[in-house]
Amino acid sequence: MTRIIADISISLDGYVTGPGPGLHNGLGTGGEGLHTWAFSGDPEDRRIVRETTERSGAVVLGRNLFDIVDGPKGWNDETGYGAREAGKPSLVVVTSAPPASVRTSDLDWTFVTTGVRDAVAAARERAEAASARSGKDLDVYVMGGGLTISSALDAGLIDVLTLHIAPVVLGGGTPLFTGGVPHTFTQRSVTRTPTATHIAYDVPR
Repeated sequence: MTRIIADISISLDGYVTGPGPGLHNGLGTGGEGLHTWAFSGDPEDRRIVRETTERSGAVVLGRNLFDIVDGPKGWNDETGYGAREAGKPSLVVVTSAPPASVRTSDLDWTFVTTGVRDAVAAARERAEAASARSGKDLDVYVMGGGLTISSALDAGLIDVLTLHIAPVVLGGGTPLFTGGVPHTFTQRSVTRTPTATHIAYDVPR
């Protein structure tokens, strides 16, 4: 069964980017420290990256994050989604309008202009098709940014929330939670490594 999993790295003070994120400043000042765990040699960190990549049938992201990862300092063969692992899932972007061009045109991009609910539905279709081709259950990962994940949570679209809590305090940036719909999660698992605490929560529907 295809699950919808929100998966994002977050600082101790609740930010998913540092201050001033953007096309030429990536995830903002200090924001790269959020993802140290994804490039570490720790066996548990590597396992989490590998298993996430292997289960990714499709990935949803917002337009601001797309602009960063498709920008001049964005994804490449070393830092793209699951770049050090096998597989390149379909990528679905929530946006008001498709971009004029795409730098990372070797990836399977779909642009949805009718909101996060339709983007998740499109990603589910692609994940289910990929599951049928591979013969194994694959999931949809909503990777960010913060507004995309919080909107999907508030809309009741998420089955599991996975937070990778980095041991950094950014002092500002993009918060994951800004109010809105209250949520109570059920803790599913905790994995501690030197670079992050990885916590998975079941999200009641």
